[in-house]
Amino acid sequence: MVRPYAIKGKKRKNRGEKYDKEEQEHEEQVEEQVEEEEEKEPAKRAAIEKPTEEVEGKEEEEGGEAGTDELVGIPIAPSDKKNNKNGVIFVLEKASLEVAKVGKSFQLLNSDDHANFLRKNNKNPADYRPDITHQALLSILDSPVNKAGRLQAVYVRTEKGVLFEVKPHVRIPRTYKRFSGIMLQLLQKLNITAVGKREKLLRVIKNPVTNYFPVNSRKIGFSYSSDKLVKMRKYVDAVGDDVNLVFVVGAMAHGKIEVDHIDDFIAISGYPLSAAMCIARITEALADKWSIL
Repeated sequence: MVRPYAIKGKKRKNRGEKYDKEEQEHEEQVEEQVEEEEEKEPAKRAAIEKPTEEVEGKEEEEGGEAGTDELVGIPIAPSDKKNNKNGVIFVLEKASLEVAKVGKSFQLLNSDDHANFLRKNNKNPADYRPDITHQALLSILDSPVNKAGRLQAVYVRTEKGVLFEVKPHVRIPRTYKRFSGIMLQLLQKLNITAVGKREKLLRVIKNPVTNYFPVNSRKIGFSYSSDKLVKMRKYVDAVGDDVNLVFVVGAMAHGKIEVDHIDDFIAISGYPLSAAMCIARITEALADKWSIL
């Protein structure tokens, strides 16, 4: 006997409610674990950690699941602290990094692989774009500004409010599949350590992100809808050498970042730009300002 349509609809509704309940429980669990981690290691947060050495071997060649929770550190050029009076910090806001149980395993949701799952749970697949965060991180970490030692820190805050730190010398996987595995491990274990070392290359930290900014810092947000259209090179040249620049860039497919700690909202193009392209323009302007070739 065929079940009535009303019962089917009710069952689908319950499935959505179950998904929302599991999602809320996961967020609460992450917050509790972060608080416990902060209480256990208050001294480590302020410690200066040294860059790890590049390790060659199977970790770089293997694209499978083995070793996805371990990242290899990449060395950066030693910087002259006497000349580096200031630096740059990047914050990626509203990053689409959400973990859910699909079938029998937990996965990082994306619009390509989980479109049907998201629609069944009344979610818009177009909002789930972790590849934007992947491209943005590669643009930051591959920049000459980072390799010259002028990148101080990178922070990523997800759409659900989970904040984590990415060390400047981290070697982010080049392929999305491996990146997805790393993000899945990070959001479940709350940190990723270097191979054979205790250094935490990625770690979930406690909100708000302003707690980790230098005292003398200027926080700049980007939006295509901003009325203040500027040329990036002239903008950074006007900032004093004793000021630390904090750039807040949206890592979502569409929308506007809404945070209350931004000092200035600017647009750097008359056309909408992707997060990776926006970051590329920023780092290029900084490289010209600091004479980094």
